[in-house]
Amino acid sequence: MSIFNYKNYQINYTVDGDLNSGKEIIIFLNGIMMSSLSWEIFKESFTKDNVLIRYDMFDQGLSSKLENDYTQEIQVELLKDLLDHLKIEKVNLVGISYGASIALQFAVKYEKYINKMVIANGVAKTSHWLKAIGDGWNEVAKSRNGLAYYNITIPYIYSPQFYTKAIIWMEDRKNILIPLFSNEEFLDQMVRLTNSAATHDVVDSLVDINTKTLIISSSEDFLTPVFEQERLHSKIKNSNLVVIPECGHASMYEKPVLFTTLVLGFINSN
Repeated sequence: MSIFNYKNYQINYTVDGDLNSGKEIIIFLNGIMMSSLSWEIFKESFTKDNVLIRYDMFDQGLSSKLENDYTQEIQVELLKDLLDHLKIEKVNLVGISYGASIALQFAVKYEKYINKMVIANGVAKTSHWLKAIGDGWNEVAKSRNGLAYYNITIPYIYSPQFYTKAIIWMEDRKNILIPLFSNEEFLDQMVRLTNSAATHDVVDSLVDINTKTLIISSSEDFLTPVFEQERLHSKIKNSNLVVIPECGHASMYEKPVLFTTLVLGFINSN
């Protein structure tokens, strides 16, 4: 674990591998409830032939918390400064959900830094429908009721099949998450992160992205449905779209082997 100082804020990050090895560099961009530790189960596979960077954005994990509302633009600038700090000229971005939005905005503004990009369960714009879901999360967060916040968020992240088949795993996660979801500081972070996504909109800029892009979609994603990734694919000229069957929004957890295979196959192929 390392600390990067960004405008008097502390950002937690980890580099697995040698940045000067000549290997492809991959950086994970977290989903909204994730942290750098969320990718731990993927570390061995992703560092076999690549260098892996994981970090916590503002209001995630061990990085600094912000007191006021902000937009995702600050997360984009944070990523750019982290790459500059590490003296990285080219990187492969892998963003899921919230992280996919950061990746897309970064590609619009700082495309020269990107070799290839993977957008998993992402959208070009936070729709009125998606914002309404986020507003619902925030209203429940105000109650400080960890069980209620769990029930309004987590079940919808997974497909019905996975939730049912993996009920023991889900119950174990529930026992872990409810205390966290009862923490006032964490809930305030989630409210700020959710609000920051409200203005995400790169619809008109997608046609300007030239980066080779893999778009991963899930057939039973109820938060960012397949048509959202189809729109991304139709606008990003050098893109490929893969739809994972019987999978929900948390594709990396529901289908970890397939997710890993798709991402590494795309990044490491010529």
